[in-house]
Amino acid sequence: MTRTSPTLAFMASNAPDAQQALAELEALYRHVDYAAADVIVALGGDGFMLQTLHDTTNSGKLVYGMNRGSVGFLMNKFSTDRLVERIEAAVQNAIHPLRMTTIDENGDERIEYAINEVSLLRQSYQAAKLRVLVDGKERLPELTCDGLLLSTPAGSTAYNFSAHGPILPLEAPLLALTPVSPFRPRRWRGALLPDRVTVEIQVLEPEKRPVNAVADHNEVKSVLKVVVAQALDRTACLLSDPDHSWSDRILAEQFID
Repeated sequence: MTRTSPTLAFMASNAPDAQQALAELEALYRHVDYAAADVIVALGGDGFMLQTLHDTTNSGKLVYGMNRGSVGFLMNKFSTDRLVERIEAAVQNAIHPLRMTTIDENGDERIEYAINEVSLLRQSYQAAKLRVLVDGKERLPELTCDGLLLSTPAGSTAYNFSAHGPILPLEAPLLALTPVSPFRPRRWRGALLPDRVTVEIQVLEPEKRPVNAVADHNEVKSVLKVVVAQALDRTACLLSDPDHSWSDRILAEQFID
């Protein structure tokens, strides 16, 4: 039986290096438009990869990224050689994003999705005051801080890690709840939660201490309440080289000085 190679579509950020890589790959490999492709080859940095994963959620398409940006933690190394063979040998990672449901000061409800994290951040010079419930049970009656993050394993090496949150192995069924510059309670540095829970965050004194909520790159201003749970009905599929898998990268990050 003849083996059929996956059909490829190339997409690139506006960065000059990404556009140059796009031209090189389109000259070397057969490619189709987005709708007909099995695999989307994303060229850019982590921001472009996140947007591509959001765009391909529930499409059945696989995303193979190559780094033509700055950090590129979610990307594979860039090379024009043996691209089809690399894609065929790649490891598949299924990602369920977080669903963020917000109620703002006008009573409007909005839903956004996050592959990395949901974050609540103070909007003014005043520290935020937040009440945190997990599966309907109050866990923190009042948290005074600059912000609060709920991170997936995929996003645990990003903003979460910068806020001194834990790095989570990709296979771990966990979420990291991490405060940003906590003031009260002084000794609370965050929590590890099962990924099946629902987290509700209520903003206390919202007129005096307004708070914005962000799901990856989508922001909702002046929220009163944010409810976050894993969206099991949504799936994005990321491909990583087996000799530099995403799991290996997350593990290696924990041993970097």
